[in-house]
Amino acid sequence: MITVEEFAQRRQRVIEQMSDNSIAVITASQEVFRSRDTEFPFRQDSDFYYLTGFNEPDAWLVLSNSEDHPQHILFCRDSDPAVEIWQGRRLGVEQAEQQLGIEFCLGVDELDEQLPVLLNNKHSLYFAQGHSSATDERLFAMLTALRQAPKQSRIAPNVLQDIRPILHEMRLFKSTAEVAVMQQAAEISARAHIRAMQFCRAGIDEYQLEAEIQHEFAMSGARHPAYSTIVGGGENACILHYTHNSSELIDGDLVLIDAGAEFQGYAADITRTFPVNGRFSEPQKALYELVLSAQLAAFALIKPGNTLAQASDKVISVITQGLIELGILQGDLNENIEQQTYRQYFMHGLGHWLGLDVHDVGDYKVAGQDRPFEPGMVLTIEPGIYIATDADVQPQWQGIGIRIEDNLLVTEKGYRNLTIGVPKMISQIEALMADSGATH
Repeated sequence: MITVEEFAQRRQRVIEQMSDNSIAVITASQEVFRSRDTEFPFRQDSDFYYLTGFNEPDAWLVLSNSEDHPQHILFCRDSDPAVEIWQGRRLGVEQAEQQLGIEFCLGVDELDEQLPVLLNNKHSLYFAQGHSSATDERLFAMLTALRQAPKQSRIAPNVLQDIRPILHEMRLFKSTAEVAVMQQAAEISARAHIRAMQFCRAGIDEYQLEAEIQHEFAMSGARHPAYSTIVGGGENACILHYTHNSSELIDGDLVLIDAGAEFQGYAADITRTFPVNGRFSEPQKALYELVLSAQLAAFALIKPGNTLAQASDKVISVITQGLIELGILQGDLNENIEQQTYRQYFMHGLGHWLGLDVHDVGDYKVAGQDRPFEPGMVLTIEPGIYIATDADVQPQWQGIGIRIEDNLLVTEKGYRNLTIGVPKMISQIEALMADSGATH
């Protein structure tokens, strides 16, 4: 669990990176209507959550390095018993100040009066311009009012800066507490994948495996997935973001599951591919072992100083060579890599940063160069091979889609696999499914 003290330290680090006499504004998410008077489940803005741990809408965080007023100010909804009967409890101004450890809290209904006072006579304003049109409009209205009131000695900030580069560089490096939460998210997700393997059998529908996964998430305190769960049986596995999950699972096919829990705001992201009937066919084994070999080759390069591009190049080489040996590609390895023939079957990137967002923030290049790994970064490694049903290959390969994905923490000497709890060796998968009675 992230402590109040850690959230406060994050806010202070932002303030220390701001130019002198500056103010930063970070806003919470808004509730989004699903239909008429029902809303989608609320999900807090990741940057706002990173700095506050506060999980309510209609809130504004103001950070300042001026001595004229408090450095940390939160505007939030105040308690309202009449509203709370219908919509649930609010933390309220008084409790927010105490429980969140924020220096000064005010009701959000005071924002239009108080925020211009805080903006007045500041050199720079930091905010995520373009992220929310409603926030932009409100801030620009306040700036316009300040600019039109020189006789009242009001001066608007004359420099507008993007707060995201500061925040997103911080978010790229996970603290010990963040890693512990992400490990929990990974372990919950691992149990869900195992549950799906054990439940799987021919004749059920993809959405039934999704239901097993969602059940494990919710029973473990992760009430929402980090992203829409993918359950692709047979040729559906060749659709990278397949989320219909409505087809029947067929005896002899593989099923690809890409699913991760969101726990205390942090995401896991795991993919496993396994046989519906619990036993890999020989063609399935050959392609699966190739994807697994590519992933393990990438793992060997995950250590400080190396780059994701280096790992990706290695995976491309392993997969391309393997496809040549299986007769799926023809010709010389270097020529195939140069001509990118492998992209017919491996068309996506190798991985991405992971954290509060499943495709988390953080630059992949610094000063135009591939960014070296550093301790504290967390990323996915997810090679795959996808051969469409109409691909110009031997029929035994057609309609097979395979991806294997794990979540790695970069450490001082290498990496730690947060998702090691999900079987991925063929022998492990087949043994697990045989014990559950899936094999037939």
